[in-house]
Amino acid sequence: MRSCTLNVAFRAVAGFTATLAMLPSLGLADNPVSREEVGNRVSENIPPIPATLTDQLNRYQNTRGAPVAGWLDSECLLISTRFAETNQAHRVCEPLGMREQLTFYSEPVGSLTPAPAASARQGFVFSRDAGGDEFSQLYWFDLGTRDTTLLTDGKRSQNSGPLFSADGNLLAYTSTSRTGKDYDIWIRDMQAGTAKTVVTEGGAWGAMDFSADGKRLLVIHYVSINESYPGEVDLETGKLRMFPVDGDKAAFGDFRFAGKDNAVYFVSDEPFKGKPSEFKTLRYHDPASGDYKQLSGDIPWDVDALEISDDGAHLAFVSNEDGIDTLHVLSLPEQREIALPTLPVGLIGGLSFSPDGKRLALTLNSATSPSDAYVIDLAEAGMTRWTRSEVGGLDTAKFASPTLIRFPTFDKVNGKARTIPAFYYKPANASATRKVPVVINIHGGPESQSTPYFSSTTQYMVGELGVAVIYPNVRGSSGYGKSFLRLDNAEKREDSVKDIGALLDWVALQPELDANRVAVFGGSYGGYMVLATMTNYPERIKAGIDVVGISHFGTFLKNTEDYRRDLRRAEYGDERDPDMQKVFERISPLNNAQKIRAPLFVAQGKNDPRVPFTEAEQIVKAVRDNGEPVWYLLYNDEGHGFRKKTNSDYFTAASMLFLQRYLLNETRPSP
Repeated sequence: MRSCTLNVAFRAVAGFTATLAMLPSLGLADNPVSREEVGNRVSENIPPIPATLTDQLNRYQNTRGAPVAGWLDSECLLISTRFAETNQAHRVCEPLGMREQLTFYSEPVGSLTPAPAASARQGFVFSRDAGGDEFSQLYWFDLGTRDTTLLTDGKRSQNSGPLFSADGNLLAYTSTSRTGKDYDIWIRDMQAGTAKTVVTEGGAWGAMDFSADGKRLLVIHYVSINESYPGEVDLETGKLRMFPVDGDKAAFGDFRFAGKDNAVYFVSDEPFKGKPSEFKTLRYHDPASGDYKQLSGDIPWDVDALEISDDGAHLAFVSNEDGIDTLHVLSLPEQREIALPTLPVGLIGGLSFSPDGKRLALTLNSATSPSDAYVIDLAEAGMTRWTRSEVGGLDTAKFASPTLIRFPTFDKVNGKARTIPAFYYKPANASATRKVPVVINIHGGPESQSTPYFSSTTQYMVGELGVAVIYPNVRGSSGYGKSFLRLDNAEKREDSVKDIGALLDWVALQPELDANRVAVFGGSYGGYMVLATMTNYPERIKAGIDVVGISHFGTFLKNTEDYRRDLRRAEYGDERDPDMQKVFERISPLNNAQKIRAPLFVAQGKNDPRVPFTEAEQIVKAVRDNGEPVWYLLYNDEGHGFRKKTNSDYFTAASMLFLQRYLLNETRPSP
């Protein structure tokens, strides 16, 4: 039983040390700033939100999802959903049954991990931080007593990746509590209430799976998305044994014991029997017999998720095929694929076998439907829907579905132009005689991927504003092989920005799109891409929305949380290297802010541990010095993104107002 894959966990982990000094006041004598403080919200130059816009957005902002966290027992699913301000834990005990709320906090809960059916006590572990600071603590919720118990130190440490042993007596998790920057692996005895470290080697480590007898633990040392090292801890002796890795370096995903012996199932892109592997494939290895198989070698895409039933009779995995998920289930030990019901096109997550191994719960999400819980009967190959999440009373038949496109970019592969994939949402009334404006939405990461997930904001832009929305997967995105993933590393950073330039060229060739009205929108690394696009193509961008974005790589790496710094250096480059310092000084948007000649909206969480709020404040000041209109939104109770409904709703409304004013109007008001 586990909560998430290691790569996702370490790409998401973060925290914040609130020692950064606030930059000087952003108000300038020759460029006055209108400032408003309402509760935890600070807004600058953002006009009042019109009631008509609020009313129109209301239904779109009252959609919700219900992703699966796992089985609480043979009858009930644990899910996460929101009925008030934040996502909380709920249980559902029959298809389309009542959702019973179990946790009630002002902050959202995450890492929901049910105890195994064999546990002496039934319940689940969850995580919670304060104000988005990502110093998440782990808690035990006891279903019998309804009591909650703090499991970790309760201090400024980050605790994540909870993983139960088969009998529920042991809980493994990752924590930074020892040094503040290293991710150690801890084991907690759930009966005795004691905890100890079992891996303190330094760096980023995660627990992957317990052996059936609970005496061994598979672990991963994560260096970067391209490099990780698997091993095993003998929990009785404390000895750590690292496994050999073929080739110079390789990426590893999920790792599972295959029963009671030393055989394992795992996901990796290491060479297979001497042959290079571009994608992460599912493999089986039995050291005793020497049996080594590649089980998904005929699928030329990454395997993103892996789960094995408690009885060892079935294995489920998900392949990410051009940004669209495909589910596979194998019968074990013969490793034969079984028949499954037809699933909608979209994304698959939350794989969880029922305690008896006969059913598989999962989350389905598509461009036109939010996340919901489903259960597959493996013997009958039938599927039952367990939740039906609200979509604000909107007609889902009118929602837009994207088209997967590929546009040529500036360089070549094997003598042919390299193409960049993107998901394109086109308004129904777009045509050569009615050109529509465009929003380019750039994902963060950068080792992430835009996929056809449900976004009520995207549906609002397409359906109500009549705006085309394009989600590109520029070089450096995951899901397209490790060569593509590495194309933007370190000094090659701006090559990904050139991909956006190529997309602008593609937009100009489409008869239904208005190349004179293009906005860029992105968060985190996507926020950097927004700013970099505005500095590199100022004459082609009409507006930009930067959410928790990097404005200077040097200051970002200096001020990001200690436990994230080395992980980010592996991707962006080391700011201590004089040559990389020169690259950062040359490409960072802050040093090129004078080139921005379009309105800019910057939104930020004060408690952001990943991209500190100073990154936002310094770019706001620099662009205002240009005399350009700059809207600025800061939440004192948020971090790397906006998780509270009231905050998210206001940000969305302000963003839509910004686009209406500066993208849709042919003339823009004075600053």
